[in-house]
Amino acid sequence: MGLAGGNGTGAGRLARRARNLTLGLAVMLAVACSPVFRNHGYAPEDTDLAQIEVGRDTRETVAEVVGRPSAAGLLNDEGWYYVQSRYRHYGARAPQEVDRQVVAISFTPEGVVQNVERFGLEQGRVVPLSRRVTETNVRGVSLISQLLGGLGRIRAEDVLE
Repeated sequence: MGLAGGNGTGAGRLARRARNLTLGLAVMLAVACSPVFRNHGYAPEDTDLAQIEVGRDTRETVAEVVGRPSAAGLLNDEGWYYVQSRYRHYGARAPQEVDRQVVAISFTPEGVVQNVERFGLEQGRVVPLSRRVTETNVRGVSLISQLLGGLGRIRAEDVLE
């Protein structure tokens, strides 16, 4: 009877180990298949943009509040453009861009803030998400369309180079 009882206990341990191993593998598989989101670039938050006064602040004060655009952004005579993209990494698949926003801060020739705008894409069209302007004529719309127009065609490694 001692041998039969010993085999039953060993078989019970083996069954528990197999069950724990199966459970552990199932948890690892579930975690591995969960999407991971990563942000690339920088676009100032609305709370930071609210500190910028249209018609009063200058390039220097904007740089103090939200910083200058990085290499992923764009700096030109008309304004500063901040570009931020959000990528979804899912398992072994290639990363997919799921969102892109552009913040455009335009300046007068004297360097005073003229417009503060946030753009995004909706059904493939560039749409303003927020806007504080001194005039309705938006400069650089074609540039913004170009920055947003490549949604899904720009890879993370293109941005990081």
